[in-house]
Amino acid sequence: MPRSDKATRSGRPARAVAPWVRTRLRTAPWAACSLGLLVLVTVYLAAALPRAVDAYETKGLRHEIEAAAPRNSVIELTQPGGLGGTLAEREATLAPSALLGKRDKLRSLLPEPLRTDPKQTVHGVRTIKRIDGLDKWLPRPDGLNPELVLSSPSDLTAHATVRKGRMPAGSARAPEAVVTAATAKSLGIKPGSVVHVPGVVNAEPVALTVTGIVEPRGIESAYWAVEPLLHTPALTPIVGDEVKYYWQGALLLSPASAPGMFSTTGEPEAYWRYMPTAGHLTARDVDRLEAALGSASAGPDLVSMRQVMGNTGALTTKLDEIVGSFRSMREAINPVVAVAVFGIGAVAAVVVAMTGGLFAARRDGELALLRSRGASLTGIGLRLLGETAAVAVPAAALGLVLAVATVRPPEVTGAPDAGAASAGLPLGPSILAAVLVALLAMLVLPLRAVVLHRRPRLHGGRDDLLTARPSRRRTVMELTLLVLAVGAVASLRLRGTGDSGDYLVSAAPVLVGVIAALVLVRIYPLPLRWLARPARRLRGAVGPLALARAGRSSSTGALPLLALVLALTTAAFGGSVLAGVADARDRAALLATGADARVDGSVEWTPLPPGLTEAVRDTAGVRDLAPIQVEYGVAMPSLQGTAAQPMSAPLVGVEPGSYARLADRTDFGPFPAKLLASTGRGGKDAVADTERVLPAIASPALAERLGSEPLEIVAAAGVFRVKVVAVRTTTPALTGEDFLVVNAADLTHPQPTALLVTGSSADGALDGAALRAAVTAKSDDFVVTLRTELRSTYVDSPLQTGAEEIYAAAIGAGAGYAIVAVLLSLMQSAPERNTLLARLRTMGLTRKQGRRLLGLEALPQAVLAALGGMLVGWATVPLLAPGIDLFRLALATAPGFAPLDSAPLRADPWSLVLPALGVVLLTGLAAAGQAWWAGRKGSIKELRAGDAR
Repeated sequence: MPRSDKATRSGRPARAVAPWVRTRLRTAPWAACSLGLLVLVTVYLAAALPRAVDAYETKGLRHEIEAAAPRNSVIELTQPGGLGGTLAEREATLAPSALLGKRDKLRSLLPEPLRTDPKQTVHGVRTIKRIDGLDKWLPRPDGLNPELVLSSPSDLTAHATVRKGRMPAGSARAPEAVVTAATAKSLGIKPGSVVHVPGVVNAEPVALTVTGIVEPRGIESAYWAVEPLLHTPALTPIVGDEVKYYWQGALLLSPASAPGMFSTTGEPEAYWRYMPTAGHLTARDVDRLEAALGSASAGPDLVSMRQVMGNTGALTTKLDEIVGSFRSMREAINPVVAVAVFGIGAVAAVVVAMTGGLFAARRDGELALLRSRGASLTGIGLRLLGETAAVAVPAAALGLVLAVATVRPPEVTGAPDAGAASAGLPLGPSILAAVLVALLAMLVLPLRAVVLHRRPRLHGGRDDLLTARPSRRRTVMELTLLVLAVGAVASLRLRGTGDSGDYLVSAAPVLVGVIAALVLVRIYPLPLRWLARPARRLRGAVGPLALARAGRSSSTGALPLLALVLALTTAAFGGSVLAGVADARDRAALLATGADARVDGSVEWTPLPPGLTEAVRDTAGVRDLAPIQVEYGVAMPSLQGTAAQPMSAPLVGVEPGSYARLADRTDFGPFPAKLLASTGRGGKDAVADTERVLPAIASPALAERLGSEPLEIVAAAGVFRVKVVAVRTTTPALTGEDFLVVNAADLTHPQPTALLVTGSSADGALDGAALRAAVTAKSDDFVVTLRTELRSTYVDSPLQTGAEEIYAAAIGAGAGYAIVAVLLSLMQSAPERNTLLARLRTMGLTRKQGRRLLGLEALPQAVLAALGGMLVGWATVPLLAPGIDLFRLALATAPGFAPLDSAPLRADPWSLVLPALGVVLLTGLAAAGQAWWAGRKGSIKELRAGDAR
């Protein structure tokens, strides 16, 4: 190094003319910018991922609580009986001010993170046991007394409007009440009516004076929705030898009349209801929330609240079930999402490593020269680390800042006292991800340079796939990965994705892709050798030369091949997951409706009115319809006679032609229409004829019960014998497991009860408004269910949409990294290719032949990666499908509460083929573009640069 005269005279070490890092960055600004951009994007994705997951999980938890029915999410505190001895003591205990004071104290005792909305808090007194209405003028459909609930909810004036009469006042000795308009209409109550209920004192009835009729405001609010009987009476059946009905209703007493309930047999209790808020909760609060609910239900916090309520006070809520449902859904979805995260993370790591490899290859001569002149490995490594750190650290910091700024936590809503401290997204995982990406980007170049230049060398030997021999260390590493992949796949198939902390299982597709890429690298030279021999006989020189060049490509091409195979595997697996989710929703909706639309009565066994079938058939967009007659609960005979256990199943009468077409279109138990050929002796004028044998299609369990001999069926549709002629596991008319399908024309009392409608459009979509208008014009007792509307109900949780967005982003990011891998692979060999073209042009190679040469040279590796990725993706899906169930991701409900029992993973052809074709096309275009650019430049510069060898 040159030294200045001043530094020499002073005896101190001289400073370099220009710092190494600044010089290198100025020499190759585009390389530095490329590395910085790659680190920026990768850090942004890595840092945004945990924040995005936490955000959609937080939204999912809040949605589960806020969307739950008020009767399920409400927190109710009750103090049954024992509220005081004498009537005066009871009146003092149940005074509005006393109940209000306890309400505020109890609310303050609810443990964190439980918070409630004070505007929806209700307290009062009610009877636990329904009591009979004794008055003769009350309606009795089957001679049974109506049963009444007595309740005195707080702040009734703010939640109801007086329609007739006035609000109640009264006292414990002369109680007064009001009823809603619906209750008054059903029970025949008017202002001034006196309702008598049984009393506990001398068995004398207690008289309740009704002072008015009110109209509830917002019956969907928690005030009314927790107890629907308060606003709407119910006609309730009693099932015995015969079904009998009786009325249930409610009388709303004034707070001053509440102590009078103790004179009745209703067993009164005081209650306080609190509606929880969820706007302050985050996904990280699930454990605390479950612990708080457990403590408030049967723990230390309940003891504290009993000091306010009384020793027999209790807390009841189904909020713990809601939180548990969220937890189970999250635990079912997270492992599936982790598969996509591991896939895109592996692709990103390989591409970042490829970037360092590209820089090391470009500077191989420079580093070899420095090493030969005495430069130490430590000095070279530290200088290269300084170069990469100067670019990677600021880019990583900027990426982290952008991730924090763009992926924001959900807004805090709900209770006014809900603080925002716990609602922020965690920074720890994002910072850790940014640090890991930055370290990888910083260390690849120094480590690779140190490994390659352990010994000084001027020229390196050939390093191509045909001559490279894998070292023992590489063989051991590959075998280790193979063992890990086999173990992960076996574990996933045996145990599934139930353990959300088992990351080896989630990494199974990545490990399979890595093994496949390593295998492809090892066998890559073989087809090139096989093709090289016949290619020599070709007349032109481009083909043989391209194959020879492809065979002599650097053995470091394993990284581009690995990146492409992993990207294609991730895209194929992610596309199959999204396609499987969509297919499961489509199939569940179709199975629930049986067709594109279903028209049936709001009450079972409601016959279709005259003209409805024709009106629906004439509606625009209807291509076909199948009338069906469904009778539920038909007793099924058995081949074993009376020794068999009783069994009932639905009986379905169909028109064979239209129903067979529907079954074929939906693929739910298709059958030829001739199987249900008519006997010709049915119809409404036919008499019961047990000699008639109707052909029937049965479910497997029912077919085994009936056997192959005709057996007699006794149903409302007629008395006849049936013989099973076909067995099907599903049928469009029903979603249950058991069914018996016969020709409706052979029934004694044929009367269609439902219509299964098929749309004329390609996706089966129907005009719901027009269809409902046609049905309503004939009858108000029928409901139209559209398959498309039902399908939308299966996507009701941010957990689902968030997970699907993560998968879509993973597929997009994988495609982006695949493009970068292709470009890096071509850039790594660009200088040497430019030199080759320049030399060949001096020998007469035309520009067109040069473009063909570069294109054919790049295609073998691209085709191999495309075929390998496509085959690996195709093999990975069925290999891992037994361990992955997309049910919760697709349907947002637990098995048993949806038409489908499972949503298996299936390979999606488009997800396999399109990315593979895209890789080949992109490689060809990039190679052609490189050849075009090289052709525009002169050859003098490349020829002057020469070749050091």
